[in-house]
Amino acid sequence: MIKRPPAELDIPGLWKKAWESLDDKNEMLKILSYAVPVDEKGRYLPFDEFRHRVPQSVGVNLAWAYVKESRRSSRNSLDVTGSSLEKSSYFSTSILQKTKTLVDQSTTTAALEWANRKVGEEQNISYMLEDLFEEEAISSSQLEGAATTTLIAKEMIKRKREPRSIDERMIIGNFKMMQFVWDKRSFPLTTDLIRELHFIGVAGIDDEKYAPGTFRLADNVVVEDRDGNIVHQPPPAAGLEDRLQSLCDWMNTDHDEIESQSYIHSLVKAICIHFAVGYEHPFSDGNGRVARALFYWFMFKKDYGAFRYISISNLLKDAATQYGKSYLYTETDEMDMTYFIDYQCSVIMRAVSAFKAHCQKTVENIASFNTWLFNSGIYGKLSEKQKVVFQVAKGSPNTIFTARYIEEKLSCSYNTAATVLNGLVDLNLFDKQKDGKEWIYSLRDKQDIQKNWIS
Repeated sequence: MIKRPPAELDIPGLWKKAWESLDDKNEMLKILSYAVPVDEKGRYLPFDEFRHRVPQSVGVNLAWAYVKESRRSSRNSLDVTGSSLEKSSYFSTSILQKTKTLVDQSTTTAALEWANRKVGEEQNISYMLEDLFEEEAISSSQLEGAATTTLIAKEMIKRKREPRSIDERMIIGNFKMMQFVWDKRSFPLTTDLIRELHFIGVAGIDDEKYAPGTFRLADNVVVEDRDGNIVHQPPPAAGLEDRLQSLCDWMNTDHDEIESQSYIHSLVKAICIHFAVGYEHPFSDGNGRVARALFYWFMFKKDYGAFRYISISNLLKDAATQYGKSYLYTETDEMDMTYFIDYQCSVIMRAVSAFKAHCQKTVENIASFNTWLFNSGIYGKLSEKQKVVFQVAKGSPNTIFTARYIEEKLSCSYNTAATVLNGLVDLNLFDKQKDGKEWIYSLRDKQDIQKNWIS
């Protein structure tokens, strides 16, 4: 459990008491040094952490009072009327500013198209990044408790096989949600779209538990910690749809004009919809998955196309406790969105950096792969489609392939896809085996490949 900040502080009274008890004016200057939104390292600390960093001679309450006054005068209003974010505001921390710059430079659709041209495989770069596209759907489900391994989940998605457990159904549901928000990126946000998104994500998993596509009608949904303590009681069901409609209206309002007083960066709004849906908990279950999917929907809507290959849940699941605390810090401190925005930005920065590193590695692998192909004599024996499939396999050795999968990803006929794969088998680059009625192809061990081609 976190330590909540004091609800009310008598600032004049605290100041008078401090002034009367201090003889050394240097001590007073030390107290005044807390009249800033962030600490000396630029951290926007919640009270739970701040209280441990204040010397006893200063007093936690007095120091916190000065921090709060400074923050109130520095925060930006979100101007959301009628929703759960109505009283919310945020401070533009250094990590938010850095993340906005990184996102603008590296994740727009234009930036992705530039990467395509640099790679020289415009029709197939998305296929080479396919593992990253699947990652968010899998990690988001694992964050909610799905026990299926990433390897099995990717195999299921690629083969389009039916899920065999509730955990696998969760992953397929999330995968469909990610496809849905991409397809609906040009649509306005509505309560019906939120309901449809939930239905697509959870229908068929456990309909009695999830009530797919249905907003809760009672106040029987709570968020508990691992010990069973209630850490969040969502707002009442009464008025829920009206509050969500107000949130939709705000999300659909254009805040992109830089010169406008109401300017809000798209990343901030995307993070806010993530928070708001998690805070409202409009459904019986599956709220976290819907909240994260809506973050992606808005980033797609604002033309940050590279987010198709950037997984935030992959990092959130590794620090689920901190993720939950970022919600609580905001909820318990006057709905100050800075805590949640700041934490999400720290995650997004790492996720975008990982995406950039992956793209750079892909470019380097393609160059070295083509050199190896040429020197080994294989280059002249491979078709362009075979080069792409082999490159993907080389980057993810455990990936399995089927003719149906290649048909979809390379936009070719089934017969062409089968020819591509069987040709790789004939060249001793791939193995194949029968699984039911379907042939499954996979990359051979690299040492075997080199041995065959060197000899």
